[in-house]
Amino acid sequence: MTIKKSGIITICGRPNVGKSTLANTLAGEKVSIVSCKPQTTRNRICAVLNRGESQFVFVDTPGLHRARTRLGDYMVKVVRQSVADVDGVLLLVEPEDRIGPAEAELIGRIQALGVPAALAINKIDTVEKEKLLSVMAVYGQAHQWDGVVPICARTGEGVDELLEVLSQWLPEGPQLFPDGVTTDQPERQIMAEIIREKLLWALDKEVPHGIAVEVTGFSQRDNDIIDCHVTIYCEKQSHKGIVIGKKGSMLKKISTQAREDMEAFMGAKVYLETWVKVREHWRDNPAAIQNFGYTQA
Repeated sequence: MTIKKSGIITICGRPNVGKSTLANTLAGEKVSIVSCKPQTTRNRICAVLNRGESQFVFVDTPGLHRARTRLGDYMVKVVRQSVADVDGVLLLVEPEDRIGPAEAELIGRIQALGVPAALAINKIDTVEKEKLLSVMAVYGQAHQWDGVVPICARTGEGVDELLEVLSQWLPEGPQLFPDGVTTDQPERQIMAEIIREKLLWALDKEVPHGIAVEVTGFSQRDNDIIDCHVTIYCEKQSHKGIVIGKKGSMLKKISTQAREDMEAFMGAKVYLETWVKVREHWRDNPAAIQNFGYTQA
């Protein structure tokens, strides 16, 4: 079917509210990594959905948080820039009948810019339906939304209703991405992010936030097997030992899980090699931040 309308919609909210899960649900595959830890997403990532005669380009942003490093400054800047110059903004919140500082700041930016905005109340599977009424009332007093839709990003409940609301914002025009494209991220960047996702799930406490992943080699053989060489950087020598684990057990576990996701995304066998190196204080080093691909802000 020919695309007649297309537009860009930012998904914003505080950390760990489910933005990346929703982006993946909308795209129909993993385009943004997810974990139970805040600040999982560091960059701005597009998830592309063709639906009927419309193409939606959803921008998944980092959560708005209090920055403590240069990398944190970059992530906050990405969120603030992503609210402007789009066809609409989707504020994703949890089913809590109070407005936190991050939500209040984002609502303020939406109002200042005058952009169309909808509210999606996520994780509705975790509360009684009656609780949603008080959540809607609180947010309804804070802003006049173009639509308020309860959803579960994990299961897809309410997503069709949400798309009906968002489709009203799309201007007429040709599609922004060709058929079959689900994200603007290059393949090697997705490979790096898959590794980082497994690190986030496997490691505890402060270690994952001090980790960066760089794909140093990415090629495909004549038999279609993909060779992927990855370096994992951490900020402390003690963290390097934790990432590697006893006799390499942790690194092997992470690599095995990552390879499975890589093969599912690429549709081909992947030969993965991983190394771990120490680069102290890289999160406060602008050159290192740029080298690891965080360059959009």
